[in-house]
Amino acid sequence: MAVPQTFSPSIRKTFRSRRRRRHLLSFVAVVMLSISLRAFASTANHRVLAETSTHVMMTPRRKRLTIDTISDRLKSMEYGKSVMSRHPIGTPRRRLSFPFLPNGGPVRGKLAVEADRITRELASRRGEDGSSDSGGARDFPFDRIVYTNIGNPHAVSQRAITWPRQVMALLQLPDEHGIDHPNAHLLFPRDAIERARQMKCALDGHGVGAYTHSKGARQFREDVARFIEGRDGARPGSVDAENIYLTAGASEAITMIMTALIRDETCGIMIPTPQYPLYSATLDLLGGKKVGYHLDEESAWGLNLAELERSLADARANGIDVVGMVLINPGNPTGQVLSSDEVKDVVMFCSRHNIVLLSDEVYQENVYHEGVRFFSARRAADELGLIENDAIQLCSFHSVSKGVFGECGQRGGYVEMVGIDEDVNEILYKLAASKLCSSAAGQAMVSLMCRGPDPTDESHETHEEEKREIFEGLKERGMIMSRGLDDIPGFSCQPATGAMYCFPSVIMPRGAIEASRELGFSPDTLYALDLLQTKGICVVPASGFGQKHGRYGFRTTFLSPESQSVVDSMRDHYEEFCEKYSGRDRTLDYDESSSSPLLRNDDFPPRNIVAFLPDADLISSTPLLDDNICRCSDHPPPRGHNPHPPDVDLRSSTQPPDDSPPGGRMASHRSRRCCYGDAYDNNKDHVVEVDGVNNTWR
Repeated sequence: MAVPQTFSPSIRKTFRSRRRRRHLLSFVAVVMLSISLRAFASTANHRVLAETSTHVMMTPRRKRLTIDTISDRLKSMEYGKSVMSRHPIGTPRRRLSFPFLPNGGPVRGKLAVEADRITRELASRRGEDGSSDSGGARDFPFDRIVYTNIGNPHAVSQRAITWPRQVMALLQLPDEHGIDHPNAHLLFPRDAIERARQMKCALDGHGVGAYTHSKGARQFREDVARFIEGRDGARPGSVDAENIYLTAGASEAITMIMTALIRDETCGIMIPTPQYPLYSATLDLLGGKKVGYHLDEESAWGLNLAELERSLADARANGIDVVGMVLINPGNPTGQVLSSDEVKDVVMFCSRHNIVLLSDEVYQENVYHEGVRFFSARRAADELGLIENDAIQLCSFHSVSKGVFGECGQRGGYVEMVGIDEDVNEILYKLAASKLCSSAAGQAMVSLMCRGPDPTDESHETHEEEKREIFEGLKERGMIMSRGLDDIPGFSCQPATGAMYCFPSVIMPRGAIEASRELGFSPDTLYALDLLQTKGICVVPASGFGQKHGRYGFRTTFLSPESQSVVDSMRDHYEEFCEKYSGRDRTLDYDESSSSPLLRNDDFPPRNIVAFLPDADLISSTPLLDDNICRCSDHPPPRGHNPHPPDVDLRSSTQPPDDSPPGGRMASHRSRRCCYGDAYDNNKDHVVEVDGVNNTWR
């Protein structure tokens, strides 16, 4: 309100001053009220948030990623068999469980986990883990674990080859401290320095610390191409580096090709039985169908063309579109090396049926027997004229992890493709580019594997000598392991002609079979766990690789320098295992629903005992059934029949005992071989005709 002009100047000044104060006080009051209201609102909000947070924390909350929401394909994927594979995920487990066995998960992984757990307990007991308290640690009859479960050469004392590591060291070093250092030649041979310089140029001068081309450095792929041409005697320049991808080991390349092949759930890929679990696991993950074909154990894990045709026909009859076939040569886990004729049969089979061949050749350097040599699928296709006529689609895989390099941790491998159209190659390149590139160090190691020092280089002789020494060691241990296992009564093991593994079959005592059924996993898993916890040897149950129904066994490497002591421990363990799950006498029983007597391994003894049945006819081709039963065609003998005097041992016999009747025939379960006479049929279990009854010879 305006001040009247009739007021005196002093009164007007006083009036204005008081009005300003009132305005100021009003403004301050409004500001204070606003601050108070905001403070109150903030306090209330904090109280609500606190109450909400408390409510959220107190209320059970469903997580986004759980066993129920995780990918069904990933959940159903089996990398080997599951320990609890008889029980679907989410169903209650049996109360009975194996001591210290981690529940669920892949057998191969869980056995390794259990081995690592034991290793930590042993270290704790020795005080090596920094802990002063070893309370609760178990006592074991061994002081360390011998890992024979995985082909990881450097983990079991294989020495790295010098020259490749020298080049790799120079690649890792900055130039001023490595290839350009004035005293580099005092630490490294000149050929290693020169090769490292060339490889740095191939990496655009960036060394191994920068991304490369998504297919891999061009020069390194050229090294692979020339290696393949030299190995197979192919025409120079016939292998195109653009058809080669350098990958993180062969496994990544295999997964890449299988991803391209499996278009939908009707697609299937033929995989061998037994097989390396990567293939079945990847098919599970991709939603493809597994189409198994059996290798023939009786013919040293050979490959039968009729079996391939049967497998393919069965798959097609079931509505499966067979798009690919896996060939593992040399074999994993079986260790066989296929002949050139067998490889050519496979190549022609795939060409005839328009199937993409995936040839896993990572063990191509690991061929040990005289007169046996590796024959690649690419060479077979080339010699048959299939490459020239564009009549085959073939993807071949190799890796630095095996052979004599054994550089598993470097993660270097490659795939070379034949008959793959350019537009398909572009799609595969897009897939590779989505991962940017494989490790540059792994790529470099592939180059060094494929192109070593030149024959005129100073490092050539020592490089070849180191490779030869590693090879001869593998060859010797392979012989020790395969012969030693085959010599154990109850074991049968084919010769290790290649790769790094033995894959023996083992006759399981019936008690072990029944115990494993109660525990919910396979008998050979029970065996492997018992071997681990009593002898400290870690193997892989054969069920993790697939095998014929009723066969039991395991896979073991022969990488360890302790191979002989491992065999001796396995022999002792099998005797103890059989005694643990059986009595000392083998007894006869019969099937109530059949007139055929059954020789059961209810009480399988660790020694070689011969079974005698009265007037039985030989069935020469009867294989072991699920519970290792042999059958013959006559009437059942009396229960409690004692098979043979305990003082008779025919472990190495080729003749019957002196008191046996002329022409008497008998069968032994030693290494699944019959011991004598016209009953002989290698690698078969039989019940045969004899004249002895109740241990009385007539």
